Amino acid sequence: MSDLNSLLPILWGGFCTTLAIFALTLLFSIPLGLLVAVLKMSRYRIVRYPVSFYISVMRGTPLLLQIVAIYFGSYYLSEYTGVEFSFDRFPAVIVAFSINYAAYFAEIFRGGIQSIPKGQYEAAAMLGLTRGQTFYRIILPQVVKRVVPASANEVITLVKDTSLAQVIAVTELFALAKKQQAAYASIYPLFVAGVFYYIANLLLSVLFAYVERKLNYYK
Repeated sequence: MSDLNSLLPILWGGFCTTLAIFALTLLFSIPLGLLVAVLKMSRYRIVRYPVSFYISVMRGTPLLLQIVAIYFGSYYLSEYTGVEFSFDRFPAVIVAFSINYAAYFAEIFRGGIQSIPKGQYEAAAMLGLTRGQTFYRIILPQVVKRVVPASANEVITLVKDTSLAQVIAVTELFALAKKQQAAYASIYPLFVAGVFYYIANLLLSVLFAYVERKLNYYK
């Protein structure tokens, strides 16, 4: 018990960093994902093709590689261009996570938007609503209801993916647990860290179940 009492405050500090990565990623990736979804449905190929390529790259390469590429790539880019610009570790993680998860959210949102019958757009036009009014007042509320289950899976996965931040020495929960593993000469800290992840995902599962029930105003 004494080991646990000394271990918990240390891991809690790492868990706070994990929560910061999680929250900031959602803050940036969800709006970006919605924008990317809309752009991918554009009638113009010059818009649609680059966006499709971006989504393909983000979904087709490991997030770990993307973190490394953004962090170290900014240094190389600065060296070759002569422009002094580089990401610190934590901002690099946020950028990598945000653009990666935006691609996944974009496909979820696109599927939700395209699942709405076209007749609703036509009916809204007959009522004199603009395309923007139709989207935000009629389409978007229905899309939110339809994408909640798939979005919940991505959000839960994000909690676990935060452990990848350690690849560029960001001291999140799992990185601290590994350091304590060496100090304790035991895998005990890793199991304690696992409990942190499990509780966080359990709370998110309960939250999303509640949201789904609230949105289930018609079947």
